Amino acid sequence: MLEFLLQWWNINFGGFRAIVREYKVNSGIRSDRIRVIDDDGAQLGIVSLADALVMARTKDLDLVEVSPGADPPVCRILDYGKLRYLHAKKVKESKKAQRSTELREIRFRPNIGVHDLSAKTRKAGQLLSEGAKVKIAVFFRGREVTHPELGMALLRTVAEKLQEVGKLEKAPSAERNNVSIILVPQPAGKVEKKP
Repeated sequence: MLEFLLQWWNINFGGFRAIVREYKVNSGIRSDRIRVIDDDGAQLGIVSLADALVMARTKDLDLVEVSPGADPPVCRILDYGKLRYLHAKKVKESKKAQRSTELREIRFRPNIGVHDLSAKTRKAGQLLSEGAKVKIAVFFRGREVTHPELGMALLRTVAEKLQEVGKLEKAPSAERNNVSIILVPQPAGKVEKKP
């Protein structure tokens, strides 16, 4: 029944299989003789599957095959629900760590209005406080390219407004039709002073 529910969940909702490694549990284990490790980490030796299942049930825990490639397969007596929870938590934390290194870009124009400038600066501050790197880019169109100093001045203004939540990682650099800087989140409790 559990297998059916997991398959149904996987088909309809993307399920647990993408997140949690599949283990053979209790009656799903097919080997006759297995090496058993107790819930305390003590090796109980090589025993029959039926004896191992009895040991697991007396402790009100599950028998989980952790190393199917070994000869004989290694099984552990533990709480399978707790194992799945801890594994999903670890995967979630690793995704969170990956997300914090993403680079977000906010685009400006050299003749941006005052309100638009403050709104985009506020958005950049939110992204920095959430832990993302932010690339601030000023794009030029047509003849605006001949005045890159306007873009540099705008970048300086934005960097000064955001100095409490972010620090400069990459100095202003000019590319084809834009100038940009990269800001990274400020370490907690530190404020960078600009001369």
